Amino acid sequence: MFGFLQNIPTVNLQALVAMGLFGLSLLISRMVVNIQSGKWPGGPMFVLYLRILLGFTFAASIGLGLYSFAGVDILFNK
Repeated sequence: MFGFLQNIPTVNLQALVAMGLFGLSLLISRMVVNIQSGKWPGGPMFVLYLRILLGFTFAASIGLGLYSFAGVDILFNK
């Protein structure tokens, strides 16, 4: 099913994962804004959980992006 991923260089695959994590962090931040404004249900503990998750996904996307620009493979360590 994902045989096309075998032909992509690992550093480019790492950059794709970084972009996916950045997109996930944008989605989580939109969720936090909607919960805090009252459009969606949720309490302050759930917002805290989402903010912590947002921090980890954003940091991971920055880290993977910087390493992929440097050409260092940290996902598969080949």
